[in-house]
Amino acid sequence: MNKYVSTRNSGVSVSASRAVLLGQAEDGGLFVPADLASFKRDYHEIISQDFKGMAACIWNMFFDDYGSDVIDDLVEKSYNGKFSSELITPLAKVGDSYVLELYHGPTSAFKDVALQALPNLLTCARSMNGETDEIMILTATSGDTGSAALAGFSDVPGTSIVVFYPDGGISETQRLQMVTNSGSNTAACAIRGNFDDAQAGVKKIFREIPKPSEGVSLSSANSINIGRLVPQIVYYFSAYRQLLDMGSIKDGDAVDFVVPTGNFGDIMAGYFARAIGLPVRRLVCASNKNDVLTDFINTGHYNRKRDFYKTSSPSMDILVSSNLERLLYYICGEEHTVSYMKQLEQSGEYTITKDELAEIQSVFTGFCASDDEGAAAIKDTFEQESYLMDTHTSIAWACLDKYVKDEVPKVVLSTASPYKFCASVLSALGLEVSESDRKNMEVCHEYTGAAIPAGLSGIFDKTVYHKDIIDPSEMKEYVTGKSHR
Repeated sequence: MNKYVSTRNSGVSVSASRAVLLGQAEDGGLFVPADLASFKRDYHEIISQDFKGMAACIWNMFFDDYGSDVIDDLVEKSYNGKFSSELITPLAKVGDSYVLELYHGPTSAFKDVALQALPNLLTCARSMNGETDEIMILTATSGDTGSAALAGFSDVPGTSIVVFYPDGGISETQRLQMVTNSGSNTAACAIRGNFDDAQAGVKKIFREIPKPSEGVSLSSANSINIGRLVPQIVYYFSAYRQLLDMGSIKDGDAVDFVVPTGNFGDIMAGYFARAIGLPVRRLVCASNKNDVLTDFINTGHYNRKRDFYKTSSPSMDILVSSNLERLLYYICGEEHTVSYMKQLEQSGEYTITKDELAEIQSVFTGFCASDDEGAAAIKDTFEQESYLMDTHTSIAWACLDKYVKDEVPKVVLSTASPYKFCASVLSALGLEVSESDRKNMEVCHEYTGAAIPAGLSGIFDKTVYHKDIIDPSEMKEYVTGKSHR
């Protein structure tokens, strides 16, 4: 049976279901498979099936203590009738490259692929481990995780959820998706700060009060939870299968993936896909003006002591990329990882060795793009290819333009519907922008013909239930209060 260890203490191991249930290790580390090499497979076993079949195969590999019959049932519950595309994550050819559309779920963001799954994995893990506590999901969001997590966990028995988001740091549509959630077990709270403040506060709460009250235990819906990360592996395999079906590659050909990422979770799923055996040549890490990951991949020096920018791709406005710790564990080893994380906490920076950097650079390439470059990508792809993309996908597209030009197929991961960031999309297209997101959606639809997702079209008429705004220093007290309701 697979064992999961903390990136900061491999001497303590837990089962897969326990790792999902806990979300984060008690020492602050992240759970990873103790023996990733044992997951190596013939990728044909996976891509021979449809999306749900691929999901079942991969979940069975990583969550082996659940049992195959249970996994089959959980996959069905997670994906049956939940996505507007039968393919779940369809692939589109755009120019000479490809876009993997990950936003056809209930909240129009890639997080839905995992956050429709995590509640099912978590509640099952709760039963398997004999837990009677209510599980309080505690999550920080830079935009999309919050709405997807609230949608996934809304009114799920035995759970509650508290989401913290940066006040003024997300789009109005993203905010409305969260604050209008009507679940009886949900709470969305703004903090006066940025995403890093929210994420640091959540991690501190996990360390200090893992049981905020009697009968309540904490877990996470962020990608620090291995149960959030593993379902994201599936769409890399799905993309490869679709490339084969299109006749765009021959079986065995390598593929590059260009991933817009701030917290390093989506691209870490690609690393796992590659480790399993998918023919991935390189993973291109695409950053916006908050280019801490670009600098790290190019120099080996991670430095969060830099200006923080609010950009038109807010879900990537992050300076502390939590999931990078998982990569460090596999590349640098436990001892160095513990040292680097301690340095990051104490001084805000660390530098890996030359050999470690060389190993990372053998797989990863890092580029960054500005708001202006992203806007140009939106305008150009629409005018030249009649394809509309959001502000995060456009950052990846702009980074793709800086990447090597060769015959290896390149797949850009599209993480959100353009309607979630309508004002920025309209501005990029050279159209007049209204203060109303509702009006912006109407104008965008009229100009581009792109359909407004069903989950967004009626959001402006919904009741706002969550109005709290607090300082980061008040987060712990807020969680404790919610746990007593």
